[in-house]
Amino acid sequence: MLMKEKKKELGTFLVQVQYCQNATWQGEIVWTEKNQRQRFRSDLELLRLMDSALEQSIQTSER
Repeated sequence: MLMKEKKKELGTFLVQVQYCQNATWQGEIVWTEKNQRQRFRSDLELLRLMDSALEQSIQTSER
């Protein structure tokens, strides 16, 4: 008997890239579950913001 694994969504993000300068993106990200909006100046910063938000989500769900 196969058990179905329940998937849990950690976060949904809306990303608006406004510019592409110096070979990287600049824009704004919105974490929809928390309605938090943040500007980013590079694609690396975008990934770090998303990682940080997901880490918060995991810590909150473990409590």
